[in-house]
Amino acid sequence: MNTLVALKEHVRKEWIDYNGHMNDADYVRAFSWAVDGFMGEMGINDIFREREQYTMFTLENHVCYLAEMNFEEPLEIHASILDYDAKRVHLFLELYGDEGKRAATSEQMLMGMDQQSGRPGPFPEEISSKLQSLADMYSVETKPIEAGRVIGIKKKK
Repeated sequence: MNTLVALKEHVRKEWIDYNGHMNDADYVRAFSWAVDGFMGEMGINDIFREREQYTMFTLENHVCYLAEMNFEEPLEIHASILDYDAKRVHLFLELYGDEGKRAATSEQMLMGMDQQSGRPGPFPEEISSKLQSLADMYSVETKPIEAGRVIGIKKKK
């Protein structure tokens, strides 16, 4: 799977919780920053938002925690596109730590928003064409195992 590196960072001191590793909320913070990086790749930056009065909102987010991340550990978040349409992107993010450790995933549904109306709106043409290019490069061939999961407790028989 070809992925876009949407964030390079490290685990900050303030992200360490009472268990001595990265707090669950800070995984979500890092994924949020990676979404900002992805939006930047689409061309949705501060200048664009101001000029076009257009942005993206996160509609849904599902995080799977796979491994602990420790203080000062480097991290990268890779993004791939599961699907998209005229105003939505179904994005899959993977957080990697030291030596390629796959520490967490985040499946997200993002929606394009017209800021003047406060309503969903189709991607402007320049964003739509950039998204098409990104999808050509970073779409998945096989859906990741964490994508589409449902939370529940399986009852033993």
